[in-house]
Amino acid sequence: MYDNIEWDKFRHLFKRQEIPAKTILLNEGEISKQAFYIEQGCLRVCFNNNGKDITFQFFFEGESVSSIESFRTNQPSLFTIESIEPCIIHSISKKDFETMIETSTSIKQQVEEHAFQRLIFYQKLFLSRIKDNPEKRYLELLENNPKILLRVPQHYIASFLGITSVSLSRIRNRR
Repeated sequence: MYDNIEWDKFRHLFKRQEIPAKTILLNEGEISKQAFYIEQGCLRVCFNNNGKDITFQFFFEGESVSSIESFRTNQPSLFTIESIEPCIIHSISKKDFETMIETSTSIKQQVEEHAFQRLIFYQKLFLSRIKDNPEKRYLELLENNPKILLRVPQHYIASFLGITSVSLSRIRNRR
């Protein structure tokens, strides 16, 4: 978990799971009943747009992920969470999560900060899709998150960038 004595108090609330690649942890349209912490591996967040699979975020070791909107409000999830590679994850139920943040002010603040950082990420992603061309988005990905390019299949990267795999190959070949 997080390297924090406060989090260690709640370690028993998390369920450790080893999952293979291509495991769906949450389907778009379902109510999220768990949040996940990644010990090892990579997860992607995606949605279906008229039959086309669109990836919009990747999560790696030391990061947590959930459909926070669904998890907190019991509304259907707007996206799917899927493993890209074999993973070791730790899941926590909504009830245990609520107990944890009600019990610990420190953890509640960390969770709020995490949600705020995710909001900032989505704002940057949204603005990048409007103002930047695909090559610029690729170069920013290369500079800011090179591990994505090493660990994630090209078709997911292309989807994340809003382009086809062929276009991504052309951009890579120009570099």
